[in-house]
Amino acid sequence: MMPNQNSELLQLRAQIAAVAARMIAQDGADYGTARRKAARQVLGMDQPSSNLLPDNIQIEDEVRKYQALFQGPGQAARLRALRTTALEVMDMLDDFRPYLTGAVLSGTAGEHDDIHLQLFADSAKEVQIFLLNKNIDIDISETPHFKGARHDPVETVSFLWHNEAVHAELYELNDLRGALKPRADGRLQRVNADGLRALMSTDPILEQDQ
Repeated sequence: MMPNQNSELLQLRAQIAAVAARMIAQDGADYGTARRKAARQVLGMDQPSSNLLPDNIQIEDEVRKYQALFQGPGQAARLRALRTTALEVMDMLDDFRPYLTGAVLSGTAGEHDDIHLQLFADSAKEVQIFLLNKNIDIDISETPHFKGARHDPVETVSFLWHNEAVHAELYELNDLRGALKPRADGRLQRVNADGLRALMSTDPILEQDQ
């Protein structure tokens, strides 16, 4: 029977978010897959009403709670290592206005997470040639545009840096316009190298690794 009370809806969303968070923290599932599997597990159906599903922000909050409870200093150490590596890559790619995004920025990165960057350049070829000239092997794929489906997917270069996988989405310079607005919960969606340095010096998550 489907719930008809607002409190029941909130409770179901919270249950789904908690189950999804465990899949993300333990197995490295992406948010969409984790949400679908968690909804199926909690509700017993493949296509539940959208009002029953938690959004990414609610799931991310549950990931934070799970990591604080079960992964503690180990997750904090992993996050610090990823952010340190991300900063090295961003300094290398400084000419292309690099911004960090994803779990390494949000503070929820764990053992399964990679580094995700967004670069803003006159041409994607510039970035590819720059990396190849440094003898860095790259793979090229596509990623949905962060501004939504009305925009074409963007080329993405992936490579290893100190044994960490880096995925750099290649945007045009004018895509940066309006891209620095915070998320609905007030957290940043992307930061540049200076912002990452500031975050690393103040983020309370990393105090667990001291």
